[in-house]
Amino acid sequence: MSRARVVHTSGLGPAEIAEIRSLMHAAFDGDFGDEDLEHGLGGIHALVRDPGDDALIAHGSVVMRRMLHGGRALRCGYVEAVAVRADRRRAGLGGLVMDELEAVIRGAYDLGALGASDDGEALYLARGWQRWRGTTSVVAPDGLRRCPEEEGSVFVLPVEAPLDLDADIACDWRDGDVW
Repeated sequence: MSRARVVHTSGLGPAEIAEIRSLMHAAFDGDFGDEDLEHGLGGIHALVRDPGDDALIAHGSVVMRRMLHGGRALRCGYVEAVAVRADRRRAGLGGLVMDELEAVIRGAYDLGALGASDDGEALYLARGWQRWRGTTSVVAPDGLRRCPEEEGSVFVLPVEAPLDLDADIACDWRDGDVW
């Protein structure tokens, strides 16, 4: 039985970060760049290794972001870089990773949020994440900017903060994909 190791980015060495990047690159068919990796660093990681050969087979991280909603700046545990190696999918490893990340979110944040891929939606919905039905925006250097291309793919995990899923939610600015 596989188990997840939970560790802050500071506890990862360069070799493990390279393994994470390699897993993400393969899982997203080469569409995972340096900015995407950067988004997943600086928080808590859940890593699952193959008990036979110690290869990294699943990963996810949760990083702190700020979300603006209902006139409040909320502390958000934002899920990044979730993937399972192709030959190990549909064996519960994504759920194992999410168990650990959700525990961090519930223990430290007002809400959880993530931008889901089409392949990941079913996992998140089955775990109680809710699709954001309202508009999405970013607090950009030049002011509040709508992100209509993200609408329908943002999911939230309510924890402490009251959320109106039909209203606007805005994330903090970052380079690359803001959601």
